Amino acid sequence: MKDALRSIAMAFSMFSRVPMPRVEWKSSNMKYMLCALPLVGVAAGVCMMLWGFLCRELYLGGLVCGAGSVLLPLIVSGGIHMDGFCDTADALSSHAGFEKKREILKDSRAGAFAVISAGGFFVLHFALCAYMGADGTAVFMLALHQVFARSIGALAGVSLPTSTQQGLLSEFRTAADSKAAVILIAWCVLCAGGMIALSPAGGIASTICGGAGYLYIKRMSKKQFGGMSGDLAGFIITALQPALALCCILAERMASVWF
Repeated sequence: MKDALRSIAMAFSMFSRVPMPRVEWKSSNMKYMLCALPLVGVAAGVCMMLWGFLCRELYLGGLVCGAGSVLLPLIVSGGIHMDGFCDTADALSSHAGFEKKREILKDSRAGAFAVISAGGFFVLHFALCAYMGADGTAVFMLALHQVFARSIGALAGVSLPTSTQQGLLSEFRTAADSKAAVILIAWCVLCAGGMIALSPAGGIASTICGGAGYLYIKRMSKKQFGGMSGDLAGFIITALQPALALCCILAERMASVWF
């Protein structure tokens, strides 16, 4: 139990800006660190639901609620996953070999394609969140997307081959409990069940989208980088958020129009 609590504290310290007690950086404290990453999504989701409630009570409208739904997860996470998204966008745009792309991932500077990709993310995600509005069910679905995206990203991090034996992801994997993948699959199943309960069409579409995202990062990481890295996990976590919302909206619209 102590290892699990320390792992949760380390996960929040590493992947969020939520204040946590200081925990010693050692393998025994990292056993369940990646398994606890979805809990950061829970924290972001709770903030989104509170914001949605405030928007409904004050009649602030879908645009204001949508802006909060995009920005609050970034504030909670400190932008760590967005950093991986931008680095990966720069690396992919280079069309270079494995080594050069991995060097770009380590570069702290943001290139033009990182800025363009980040801008596209914000425009698309804001539009989708604003469309879904401040309705309680819609905000709850978006909150579950935060947990689901992190579950998929963490699962890819623990189950897919890494591009190098160095780096934080390799360190987390080495320390991870042997049942980490099973725990993260359980997170995915719980999220899928919750999404389908909220909206059968939207939930099924979001679940399929998450599975497709896992298969995509599996293929892309091997083909483009020679394996997974922390930046690639951040990339898929970020990219899945608007993708899940888009699939949910399209499925619900098709169900209402065609059936």
